Amino acid sequence: MERSNHTVTEFILLGFTTDPVMQLVLFVVFLGVYSVTLAGNTTLMMLICNDSQLHTPMYFFIGNLSFLDLWYSSVYTPKILVTCISEDKTISFAGCLSQFFFSAGLAYSECYLLAAMAYDRYVAISKPLLYAQAMSIKLRAFLVAASYLGGFINSSIITKKTFSFNFCSDNVIDDFFCDLLPLAKLACGRKDGYQALMYFLLASNVITPALLILASYLFIIVTILQIHSTQGRFKAFSTCSSHLISVTLYYGSILYIYCRPRSNYSLDKDKIVSTFYTVVFPVLNPMIYSLRNQDVKEALNRLLK
Repeated sequence: MERSNHTVTEFILLGFTTDPVMQLVLFVVFLGVYSVTLAGNTTLMMLICNDSQLHTPMYFFIGNLSFLDLWYSSVYTPKILVTCISEDKTISFAGCLSQFFFSAGLAYSECYLLAAMAYDRYVAISKPLLYAQAMSIKLRAFLVAASYLGGFINSSIITKKTFSFNFCSDNVIDDFFCDLLPLAKLACGRKDGYQALMYFLLASNVITPALLILASYLFIIVTILQIHSTQGRFKAFSTCSSHLISVTLYYGSILYIYCRPRSNYSLDKDKIVSTFYTVVFPVLNPMIYSLRNQDVKEALNRLLK
């Protein structure tokens, strides 16, 4: 990639604070969260792989979600930890590009995967007797592969476009990672069509999966209302409650960052919200799908015994 002599070759990540004491506190907090993320997602994947009673379509998707969250968190947290305890706040141009590419690809992939999981919940509730046949291994593998393929194709497009600009005015990123909005502000030169591309990718990778999830849950609600017994309705709703919590937390934070009016823009609030879906959310998923799930608890008890 050709760059002029005035283009920066590295970026400076300001992070959250310059106070040494607070940096140490944040290091301990992020290290603890990352350790729990690694342990929680690894344990959940191990349970799903080793316990035959968890070899169902739903847990196939949950296992892939845990794998994605494990990878997703590892894109950000190690660099955050280094930034907290080191005086060197820089990240190379290649490092920033790599972080941007993988973070966008994994974020888009998770949007698609959550949509696939919503369809899985719809099939499980509307066709319980044909669930295993309808959600065949081939279909499950196709949905997961399509989620990753779609996510990283779109990530390649936005990464190529973003890093084709010259960053010739400033190299200070007032954030803790190389994100789309801070980099777009630093880029100089003509940006014709860039905003339109951003809106297109937002629509195709976030809005469209969100609408598919919404449609799936509308059908799920219709199906649940047709169940006569209260106990049956509660049991049907409980099968998709964990997924609904994940969708609400993940999409809520992303839509807040990228879809709110510019008049409400606040960099400090953006840091908090982006921290949630990049660092905190990957540690919540194992808890959401294990603490609220009796099958996972029983599988863990069998493993411990």
